[in-house]
Amino acid sequence: MATKTAAQQRAQAKVEYDAFLAACPSRKLLDRISDKWVTLILAALGSSHQPGTDCAGEPRAMRYSELLRLLAGVSQKMLTQTLRSLERDGLVTRTVTPTVPVTVSYELTDLGLSLYEMMRGLKAWAEVHMDDVLANRETYDTRAT
Repeated sequence: MATKTAAQQRAQAKVEYDAFLAACPSRKLLDRISDKWVTLILAALGSSHQPGTDCAGEPRAMRYSELLRLLAGVSQKMLTQTLRSLERDGLVTRTVTPTVPVTVSYELTDLGLSLYEMMRGLKAWAEVHMDDVLANRETYDTRAT
């Protein structure tokens, strides 16, 4: 079996993680992190949420019940599934405190914080440009009929 040069190994790694390939693991990761609940959970954990702000607060741990109240429209089942997948990927940590009742909180890991920095801009962009998008949709829908 022939050994590979460093350049060949880098080329092989690049092929292995090409999100344009259907079987690439990075595609599955992109699918997960592009989910709206992931984006909103990261935004919530990444900053002290204040309505109308750009998520510029400090990252903090949040209890499950806090997240459930903050994320309007998320079901308990969806929140639980999403938090478990984020924990599995190493983006959040789950801390159980033995109180009565038990307290469970979630916090971003360093890996999660790095993703949050990327997502924060995306969330801010959506909020800033929503009026433009709505106007374009209206123009398109009027023209299409």
